[in-house]
Amino acid sequence: MESLIPVINKLQDVFNTVGSDVIQLPQIVVIGTQSSGKSSVLESLVGRDFLPRGTGIVTRRPLVLQLVHVAKEDKDALRASEAGIPSDVEEWGKFLHTKNKIFTDFEEIRKQIETETDRLSGSNKGVCTEPINLKVFSPHVLNLTLIDLPGLTKLPVGDQPPDIETQIRDMVMHYIGNPNSIILAVTAANTDMATSESIKLAKEVDPDGRRTLAVVTKLDLMDAGTDAMDILLGKVIPVKLGIIGVINRSQLDINQQKDMKKAGKDESAFLQRKYPSLASRNGTSYLAKTLNRLLMHHIRDCLPELKTRVNVMASQFQTLLNSFGEVVEDKGQMLLSIITKFASAYCATIEGTARDIETTELCGGARICYIFHETFGRTLDSIDPLSGLTTLDILTAIRNATGPRPALFVPEVSFELLVKRQIKRLEDPSLRCVELVHEEMQRIIQHCGTQVDGATAAAERLRSMIIQHCGTQIGAAAAMFC
Repeated sequence: MESLIPVINKLQDVFNTVGSDVIQLPQIVVIGTQSSGKSSVLESLVGRDFLPRGTGIVTRRPLVLQLVHVAKEDKDALRASEAGIPSDVEEWGKFLHTKNKIFTDFEEIRKQIETETDRLSGSNKGVCTEPINLKVFSPHVLNLTLIDLPGLTKLPVGDQPPDIETQIRDMVMHYIGNPNSIILAVTAANTDMATSESIKLAKEVDPDGRRTLAVVTKLDLMDAGTDAMDILLGKVIPVKLGIIGVINRSQLDINQQKDMKKAGKDESAFLQRKYPSLASRNGTSYLAKTLNRLLMHHIRDCLPELKTRVNVMASQFQTLLNSFGEVVEDKGQMLLSIITKFASAYCATIEGTARDIETTELCGGARICYIFHETFGRTLDSIDPLSGLTTLDILTAIRNATGPRPALFVPEVSFELLVKRQIKRLEDPSLRCVELVHEEMQRIIQHCGTQVDGATAAAERLRSMIIQHCGTQIGAAAAMFC
């Protein structure tokens, strides 16, 4: 069971690398309003400070966070496979966009997230749907895959785009709309649970609540004299997968760099003091174990369908790969072979010696011959060479060309003048003949391109180049008749 999550992580890395999400993988999607404590929950699960901090919207791109548990016995083997990991380091991170670069300082991880966010989202507090992929290796985490999304908001602040609410909502709906995802709906305890935006969105895509887990943060910030007992017991808003309460570090604790272990001890002490009957089923440690268990069981339930889809896609792409032919060792020889085959097929189609001769219509050289002798020939026969030319026109042209002298023969100037005017009437039929021959040549080229075996991309490129070349020459051919 423990090996299921790493397998899904590998699949996710593959799909992110090729830029495709054709298979909806099981994952935990963290949603909540701004400042509800989403980032603090993730940092508590990791046990390190590594996420950007600030006021307003801080998370502006989806963060795909893969937590990888590194056992002591596996540490040496992992170091051998991952170059650049110091021997005295227990925890480190890797980004997908930085390839094999190892980050051992979590402050550098924070800066890298901020830099990568600004690179695509800009510095105007806008959002971007392109995810950032981060792997954290540590002996203190459980195997988990979480996606941290921008916090839900209502109004644009500063120079944010006016439709920021719609952008974030659409992004959230895209991720939680995945039927194989687990929704981690984060809500602050010092707000009304009945107005929780994250629970509302989760119910839209998961009305039965079969894949929704609620997390209530800031239990220690509730008004004096009130508690979250009814909320944690599910009496206010029932959630099938459960409701888990956690206590995040305050801004003062963060500023004073309060240790995560100390924060965990304080959380346990608070829960034992305030909610003794529920202390064992709440807190960050219990949340991590619950998420690990839910994700493993969810992957197990989705695995048969995933396996079927992967096998079908593998078969489809293998068929596509086989259609490309064998690996090309000598590219020059292959290109010469393609050009030779194409030229032979073209000549055979023109001369009528091709093996697959059409029997239903004229094509190739026969079609070009038909265009010249039948279509173009009948058009020329239908034109009266003396139409629009009278005897008086001829006599007038001769007299104008001879001036005051009597003419014994027809002057060359008047002959050319009269003939050019009549030949001009042949221009339109001639240009139409050029168009018809060009269209047939394109058909021949398309047909010959399909006759070339293997190297489909190269043959297609050759075919498009020849068609393009013919297109450039049609103007020169037409100019011969003008």
